[in-house]
Amino acid sequence: MKTPTFWKDKNLISTLLLPLGWGYSAATALRMKLHPAQRVKIPVICIGNITAGGTGKTPTAVTIAKLLQKHGKKPFFVSRGYGGTLQGVLLRKDGPFNAKEVGDEPLILAQTAPVAIHPNRFNAALIAMHHGADCIIMDDGFQNPTLYKDISLLVIDGGFGLGNMRPVPSGPLREDLTAGLSRASAVLIIGEDKTDIESKIKSLPIIKAQIQPIMPHIGNKNIIAFAGIGRPGKFYNSLRDCGFKLINAHDFPDHHFYSQNELEKIIKEAKEKGAEIYTTSKDMVKIPPELKHYFKVLEIEIKFADNKIIEILKNAKII
Repeated sequence: MKTPTFWKDKNLISTLLLPLGWGYSAATALRMKLHPAQRVKIPVICIGNITAGGTGKTPTAVTIAKLLQKHGKKPFFVSRGYGGTLQGVLLRKDGPFNAKEVGDEPLILAQTAPVAIHPNRFNAALIAMHHGADCIIMDDGFQNPTLYKDISLLVIDGGFGLGNMRPVPSGPLREDLTAGLSRASAVLIIGEDKTDIESKIKSLPIIKAQIQPIMPHIGNKNIIAFAGIGRPGKFYNSLRDCGFKLINAHDFPDHHFYSQNELEKIIKEAKEKGAEIYTTSKDMVKIPPELKHYFKVLEIEIKFADNKIIEILKNAKII
């Protein structure tokens, strides 16, 4: 889903939904308590979040995998394959699976390192170990109790912060803030800290980073963009920062699978307005091969402000 606007502050809608939020938070706490995590024999790094919606977990996971590879490690990702139909499979770069089979994010992750897919993260870790992993990166799964995490990095969008600090569906919190922070190793703030997150998180190391677009070749500056992610506005702002003129933008639910009709409407609009079409890498993997040539992707990367993440990995004896 797209992040609801009423999650930004405490308002009438949020207050009416608060009893449901308390129930959600209690259910999460109970699940964490009743299902003790199982350990594997290799280090596990969880890239998670305390809030629902897009925070930048997947590009962070990719960046950390590349960092581990530079240090001679052989990381594998584990994923539940959200939205996919297959489980118990290993996805490699240019593998035979599509987004409807394994989900959209695993296809992106697999361009950097293999992805073990199973709804039970412990079983996914066993698959990864069987195929030669010497460390594991979980893209999401901070609230999943099945696999023990050696390092848990909470990713927070600096622009949105913690919203109204209420639990889903009343607000964006996936669980009680104090409980979540007690299990975390560090907090990664992506972008400018516009809501003073640091003042709310005083007991953990703070890592700062920026999402940087990989500057594309700009021919036609007039573009139409679309995205099925938690916070599409961040993507549109990145396009503007690159110098594009955004003529129109189409928002879709997170993890949305596009119909032929939806894509053809966007293609027709672009032709009529003389514009290029841009989307995210997460959306591009769900476009049929015969239509891909109509679309372009704005690639992004995470740039850490300092070497704190390396220090954390060294202290945990992962590198």
